[in-house]
Formats: sequence, C-alpha cells, structure tokens
Amino acid sequence: MTGKPLSDLSICIKGAGEMASGVACRLHAANIKRIVMLEVENPLAVRRRVSFCEAVYEGMQTVEGIDARLVSNQLEIERAWEQEQVAVIVDPRWYSLQQRSFDVAIDAILAKQNLGTGVHDATFVIGLGPGFTAGGDVSAVIETNRGHDLGRVIKEGSAEPDTGIPGEIGSYTSERVLRSPSHGMFSSDRAIGEPVKAGEIIGNVGNKPVVAEIDGIIRGLIRNQTRVKTGYKVGDVDPRGNPGYCTTISEKARAIGGGVLEAILTEFNK
Repeated sequence: MTGKPLSDLSICIKGAGEMASGVACRLHAANIKRIVMLEVENPLAVRRRVSFCEAVYEGMQTVEGIDARLVSNQLEIERAWEQEQVAVIVDPRWYSLQQRSFDVAIDAILAKQNLGTGVHDATFVIGLGPGFTAGGDVSAVIETNRGHDLGRVIKEGSAEPDTGIPGEIGSYTSERVLRSPSHGMFSSDRAIGEPVKAGEIIGNVGNKPVVAEIDGIIRGLIRNQTRVKTGYKVGDVDPRGNPGYCTTISEKARAIGGGVLEAILTEFNK
C-alpha cells in the first residue's frame, strides 16, 4: 500500500496486444491513467483495431475513445500522461522497469510461460494466464481461460493450463481462426470489418492461399507484408457478423481487465 490516491498509481504493462489493451482501457476508464505499455519493435496483433501496439507503427492508436501515443523516453511518458494518454514505448528488454519505480507491473504478454517477470518488478505484480504462480513469482494471477472462472483473481497458485483451443464464438472454435499455410510473407487486400464467405481466399503466404472456413466478418487481420511461420494466426473470422465487434474490446479482454482492476483495488484501496 502506497498511501497515494488511486488515480496517481503508476502502471507498467508488458505487451500492448489485444488483452493487454483491454486491461489498459479498463484501468483508464476507472481513472487509473498513468499507464505505460512496453512493446517489441515489430509487434504482431490480429485484432489491430483494439490493440494499442498499433501505435508503434502509426504513432497514435485509439481504442474505445482512449488514445495511446508512441513515446521514446521517460519525459515523453510523463507528457503523454499529462494528456491522459496511454504511453507505448518500444522496450523489449523492459528497461523501463529499471528506470523508475512502478506501483503495479502487469505481464500481459500471454506467452503461456513466464519470460522473466518477477515479484520485485513493482510494488504489486500481476500475471495474466498460465505460467505464473501467485505468492511466488507474482503477487496475483488473473484467469484467462474462457469459462466459469474467466477474470478471477488468484491470490495463491496458478491459472488453468493452456488448452490450445481457441475460445468458442458463435459455436465455432478453431474454424474461425485463419492460420498461415507455410513460412513466408503474408499479403492481403482484405480489410478488417469486411464480410467473407466460407471458401473465400483472405490472403496469401507466398503462393499458398489463406482460406476462410466459415461465413462471417473479418474481425482481425495482421498487417500486410508481415513475415510469418507455418501455423501462425494471421486472422480471425467472426460468425456473428457484427462489424461493431471489430472495433470494440471483447468480452474476454473486458473480463480480464476487470480482474486486474479488482486485484489493484484490493491491494491499494485500503
């Protein structure tokens, strides 16, 4: 417990993809706005319309009315916070955690394993999903597996193991995911939000097509001219057919963000 107002808490999030961005939006909406997100040089996001990592390429990104700005140093982080913007910095080795003391550090990389997060990274450390142990390498873990416990705060122990099966949407699981048929460069002239039919070619990796298995809309698609490996997720077809879902945070990301908010309030709102 820091004794400072909750609105003054400083938050460092590892990753700025879909789930990490859902967490950032949930905190920001709750007036916890001093947030910096650490990303790699070339982030790969499928649901780009709701991922703050797009700021790495575009300089700015807006998700549900919340702006994120690409920054390059601690001074620019502070300037972004003054504008109530989420700061995104290219920092794959997490040097930012060494340059200042944060109240909360959140590992939102969702790598299914701990890639180096420790309980001493901040005053309070949260891990999302499997790979972390509450009471061990982190202070708390948030369940990320869809189902009864999604978003639950775990204070002792670990989250459920990764199932390897995409979450069900409209009665579809693996069928809705577009995967690379080979190693190579992904190319596509399709756009997020476009309707598709089963059997349509969404793009190509080299000379091999990426084909939709179900009817729906393109909810997510990686950036054009991205190099990928065989089996890599390059897109997502939503069978519900609602274009609004392409630009809004998913129920999963919102639930996980709610779990993070609960864990932070439990720790600091005393």
